[in-house]
Amino acid sequence: MLIICGAAMAPAAVDSILTHFQDTGRAPSYYDLILTGDLGHIGKEITIDMMKTHGYNIKSNYNDCGVLIFDKETQDTHSGGSGCACCGTVFSGYVFKQLQQKKVQKVLLVATGALTNSTSAQQGETIPGIAHAVSIEL
Repeated sequence: MLIICGAAMAPAAVDSILTHFQDTGRAPSYYDLILTGDLGHIGKEITIDMMKTHGYNIKSNYNDCGVLIFDKETQDTHSGGSGCACCGTVFSGYVFKQLQQKKVQKVLLVATGALTNSTSAQQGETIPGIAHAVSIEL
């Protein structure tokens, strides 16, 4: 299910990031770090590709919280980890320290979610994705 959810949530993340850039007039380079969570490896690549089709290259300063937390080779996570905790864990630990040390000053944090359950997946229903973007700046 995780592989499916990461791919299903990527369009919602892209929509939130695009809307943010369009509303603020900012470019990806404005941010030191753009983070999603948790799209996993597959969702991360989909997000990069979809942003590119809209004219935005986010590859140099973009990462996914699930990708940062979990090692797919040694932890058997396949595509990522648990989405509901990834953004909070990465932000409140690693990224917050980076902000305190002034190693980064502008972060776009995009928490993602899939509105699904085991019944809808078994019935072949679509998986609605959601994403909320928060801009954190010193």
